[in-house]
Formats: sequence, structure tokens, C-alpha cells
Amino acid sequence: MRGAELARLIGAQVCLHATMAGIRLAAPLLMLQQGHGAASVGVLISLFALTQVFLALPAGRYVDRHGLKRPMAMAVAAAFVGALLPLIWPVFPAMCISALLTGGATGATVIALQRHVGRAAQGTAQLRQVFSWLAIAPAGANFVGPFVAGLLIDHAGRVPADDRAYAICFGVLAALPLVCWLLVRPTRETPSDAPAAQVPGAGAWDLLREPMFRRLLFVNWMQSCSWDVHAFVLPLLGHERGLGASVIGTLLGAFAVAAAAVRMMLPLIAARTTERQVILVSNLMVLAVFALYPLLRDPWAMGACSVLLGFALGAVQPMVMSMLHQITPHHRQGEALGLRLMTINASSVVMPLLFGSLGMLIGVAGVFWVVGAVMAVGTPAVRGLKATEEHHG
Repeated sequence: MRGAELARLIGAQVCLHATMAGIRLAAPLLMLQQGHGAASVGVLISLFALTQVFLALPAGRYVDRHGLKRPMAMAVAAAFVGALLPLIWPVFPAMCISALLTGGATGATVIALQRHVGRAAQGTAQLRQVFSWLAIAPAGANFVGPFVAGLLIDHAGRVPADDRAYAICFGVLAALPLVCWLLVRPTRETPSDAPAAQVPGAGAWDLLREPMFRRLLFVNWMQSCSWDVHAFVLPLLGHERGLGASVIGTLLGAFAVAAAAVRMMLPLIAARTTERQVILVSNLMVLAVFALYPLLRDPWAMGACSVLLGFALGAVQPMVMSMLHQITPHHRQGEALGLRLMTINASSVVMPLLFGSLGMLIGVAGVFWVVGAVMAVGTPAVRGLKATEEHHG
């Protein structure tokens, strides 16, 4: 795959994902300004992920049938309409529909681009490298979207922010999906595979009959849980330790910066190692950090742990994507990506509720250790991924 084409696709994902990330900041702020409470804001925020849980599998199947451009055109249209709705009709129901549309468009974009990039890569080494580069896009979008939205809200109108400032903000965010389409349009589709004969009643869950796919999905779920527990429990742990909000925010920021930084280094690492090795080292690092983290009280020591955890978890997703493309039939890769996305998003909804209940029963520090124990028990599954590489390498 050519570097220029990959750069265009990364830019396309940044543009569309930034629309969702910007609205995720602007819409709650507008709601609070209108007098809505925290509960309404919570409902709105949850809707950004809800569509991805239910539409991931249908989107994956659609991508398998139609390739890159048709799903991307639909995602661009959904994100464009989603950004315009609160501009035209700045009320709570419109913002909820906007969250559903932009969240669903972002999920469909992820599946379509990951499938296309995986099929266009030449060989396993390039597969690891292109997914390492593509993984930078969400981190970039999560910076660009909120930064642009916040800048426009603060400076495009009067101070404090007025309706004109929010209208300009939503208008600019609505333009980003159009830029995304301009970047995607010149891309050539990869050759389609003839679908295998379908077994009556078979669906995406059929993929779980493949032991290596189950193992890879389980490993990815463990890493996702580790990411979620850090984001959820660290503020509680910091509060217990008497740390200020700015210190806790800095710790979370250090984690995010490290996760983005390791993805920028991964193309070099991927050329010299295998997916299994990266995931195994990541697992061991997470185990060590989770065992130590709850014992620390010094903010600098906790910051070092956050950075190590960011390096460990940030490196995993590109490796998982590379392996998933190696172990999944070509004509079902979109479906497999959809199943993975659905599983991860559903987990991100359910696990914080479980973490909260566990925290009440065994304490905040205990939650880290419980998740660490799950990682320890699941480490043999990472070792088992070697068989996949031997079979498909």
C-alpha cells in the first residue's frame, strides 16, 4: 500500500472522527447552558457509543458486500446531517439524534477503513505497519475535534458563548465529513472476493466457532477492560489519595499522550517483531503496573505508572487488527471487525457499572488487583496466539 494513499485515509478518519469528538464536547456544553442537568448530559454522552453496539455487525456485513466507498458515503452523509441538526434545531432531542448519527458514522468509518487498509497491505510486516499508522487517527481526532470546537465556542461569538458561537461551531464540524469524502473519493477499491456459500442460520456469531478468533477477541477484551478500569478508577484512587483535580487530569493526560506516542513508534517496532510478542509484553507490563499502582501515593510515581500503562495498552490495537485480518476469511473481514467493535463498545458500557459495584465491595485498590488477576489468568491465551501466526504466516 502506498504511503500517500494511507496518509489520505488517515486524514479522512481524523476528519470524520473529529466531527463526533467535537460534538461530544459542544452539545453537552450547550445543554448545560440551556439549563439541563447532569443526568441529561449523561444520557447524551452514552448515545455516542450506543449506535456502535447495535450497528457494528450490520455495518461490517455491508462493508463486506460493498467495499469502501459506498459505506463511507453513507457515514459521511450521517455525520454531516448529525452535525447540522443542532445548528438548525438546538434542542435536546436534536442533540440526541446528532449523537446517534455521528457515533454510528464513526463506527462504520472505522470498520470500512480498517478492512480496506488490511486488504490493501502487502504481507504481514506491512499489515502491522499500516495498522500502526492508522491507529494514530483516533488520537489525532480526539485532539482536533474538541480543540476546534472549544476554540470556536469561546471566540466565534460573544463572551460568554452565545447561540451564534455554537452555530458556527456546528457549521464548521459539519464541513469536516465533506473533507473526509474528498480524501476517500480517489481511493481505488480492493478486489472483491466471491462470498462463500452461506450456511442457513449462520451469522456473525458463527465466527466465534474459530478458536483463534475467540482467543483474539478475548485478548482484545482484556486489554480494553484494562483501559476502561484505568480511566474509571484512577479519579477515584486519586481522590482517595487527596490529589487535586489538575493532578488527576495530568495523570490521565500522561496516559493518553503515551498511548498516542507508542503508536507513532509502532511502524518501526512492527518491522522487527511479531504481533504475539508485542501483545505478550503489553500484558506483562499491565500486570506489573496494576499490581503496583494501588500501593503508590506519590503523584510522580503514579504518573510513571500511567505512562507505562499508556505505552502498553496503546501498542495492542494495531497488533490485534493485523492478526484479525490474518485469521479471518477475506469475505468476512468486515463482519469480524464489526463483531470486535460491538464487543468492545458493549464492554465499555457494562464494565464501569461492574467496576463501581466492585469498588463499593472491595475498595478502589481492589478493582485494579481483580482486573490484574483476570489479565494473569488470560495470559496463556496470548501465548496461544502463536499457533495462529504459524498457521497463517
